[in-house]
Amino acid sequence: MDPQLLADPYPIFRWLREEDPIHRSELGFWVMTRYDDCRHVLIDKAFGQGDFVKNIQLFYDDSFDVLANPAYAWLSRVFVMQDPPTHTRLRGLVASALSLKRIRAMEPRVRELARGMLADLAGRPGANFIESFAYRFPTLVMCDMLGLEEHEFSDDLLTQLNQAIADTFPVFETRALNPDELSLANRQMEFLTAFFHDLFERRRSHPRDDLTTALVQAREGDASLSAEELSTSVIGLFGAGFETTAHMIGNGMYLLGEHPQERAKLTNNLQLAKAATEEIVRYESSLQATYRTALADTVVAGHEFAAGDRILTIVAAANRDKAVFTRPEAFVVDPREEKPLTFGGGIHYCVGAELARLEGRVFLEELFTAFPNFQVDTANARLREAFLFRGFEHLPVTLQ
Repeated sequence: MDPQLLADPYPIFRWLREEDPIHRSELGFWVMTRYDDCRHVLIDKAFGQGDFVKNIQLFYDDSFDVLANPAYAWLSRVFVMQDPPTHTRLRGLVASALSLKRIRAMEPRVRELARGMLADLAGRPGANFIESFAYRFPTLVMCDMLGLEEHEFSDDLLTQLNQAIADTFPVFETRALNPDELSLANRQMEFLTAFFHDLFERRRSHPRDDLTTALVQAREGDASLSAEELSTSVIGLFGAGFETTAHMIGNGMYLLGEHPQERAKLTNNLQLAKAATEEIVRYESSLQATYRTALADTVVAGHEFAAGDRILTIVAAANRDKAVFTRPEAFVVDPREEKPLTFGGGIHYCVGAELARLEGRVFLEELFTAFPNFQVDTANARLREAFLFRGFEHLPVTLQ
């Protein structure tokens, strides 16, 4: 939470990557910053999530009752925090519902939502792009996928859901929450759980052609998702769309304002929208880092890790490793062969990665088609005070 780190972490990441790439933190875990080392840990089955309670107690102490807190109890059940075989079953059921076919079929509707929301924003010069578009766009996309109809939600409810996610997701952060933060996270998690439980019960009684019904009906042999697993999984998907996709879009808008030469390339060639989306998630990753635990004694880059060792892989640092990327410190919208680690790897590769890429590409295509002369007030942009999920809380934009 050091202000210097939050304002610009990349010089510190570069120093770690070049001088201390396998760093032992005084906070009780290891920190990795090189691409190959991070990728090794992310894809190697010798690393997983390990003991959830002990991992969280690293930030507090051994007496902290982790699972007595609804927000942490929820986090313990999210499949990205699980190891096989539980992870395999839960991820398989969610992935079967959130299929590539379903995502591709969503493109016309995603485009319609982006076009309409950008048109609404055009009537508000200098509006905060983060609240007016970046937060709401992926939220509406997820509501649409879940099959929520207009009578099932309102603008006020969307705002309430977004705020609940924002208040709850600090449990992912690499720190202890203060008592007020934790109390708020617990209350908001109870609200989210109740909301989605009611939604699933409605779809169980009255099925439709939507993601909610697909999750309710998802089966693997005799196994299906329990009511608790359903709400846990959807809150995770909903939150991931809000926290990571929203900040991907906000970070992208900021970068286009800061790099007029790259912006001009998109203006002249919208075929670059896909490559630009990939470059945004590489250069200014909305997810800065992710944890793994050594499940057995193992060696990475000549360094021995003992079973139970906790490792923070800083993917945002790996994404700028000069050993892998050409011009790693430059924002360049031209296609790159090298792939960033933003979406993770191995069995924990982000199940919503293709949806995020679709939303990013469609946003850019609609923005440059309708409002090629948009203005971004980068001088008055304000970053959030958060490490793990990097993005802005205020970014004035004028569409014209």
